[in-house]
Amino acid sequence: MMALIITDECINCDVCEPVCPNTAIYQGDAIYEIRPEQCTECVGHFDEPQCVSVCPVNCIIKDLAHPETNEQLLEKYKKLTGKAE
Repeated sequence: MMALIITDECINCDVCEPVCPNTAIYQGDAIYEIRPEQCTECVGHFDEPQCVSVCPVNCIIKDLAHPETNEQLLEKYKKLTGKAE
């Protein structure tokens, strides 16, 4: 598990940004981008990353520069949402 990244195959179709529960996706200079500090791969929200499930060109992949365990992603989710379990 880790944060996700959008590759340069992005076609700027605008479907990923609104489905991100952490508002981690934003319009960059050329393509959409993901803030790794806000990306939880939807852990805590959904069973799978919503951006990946809606992307028509499969350009959202794991960001190898930001490896995280499922537990770390869940902790990030709790911090971002203010929810403690």
